[in-house]
Amino acid sequence: MKFLVDAQLPASLTSFLKYRGHDTIHTDDMPNKEFTTDLEIRTFADSEERIVITKDYDFLDSYYFLNSPKHLLLITTGNIKNQKLFELLDLNLDHIAQLFREFTFVELSNYEIIGHE
Repeated sequence: MKFLVDAQLPASLTSFLKYRGHDTIHTDDMPNKEFTTDLEIRTFADSEERIVITKDYDFLDSYYFLNSPKHLLLITTGNIKNQKLFELLDLNLDHIAQLFREFTFVELSNYEIIGHE
């Protein structure tokens, strides 16, 4: 899978996903780094067919109202230590990939993974 990790999530998530074999960039890799706008993130992700990984509910609004980003992984764990987030993703990455074959919006919480229409 191809991911774009939003600024609210640690840049180390990019390394973790790359290690797992996924083409991943972080907003820190983009020209405006942590100041990259949501519009720039959506435009880049859509043009590169990347899944935006974020905790920012603004992307949920744009997903529904603007159909952008075209693919969204919303992390709804609340405040969570990075190591716990990595463990949660590590345990569920295959299931997330499976859901993205059917859905364009997937939500990951502490307790469940949901594919949304």
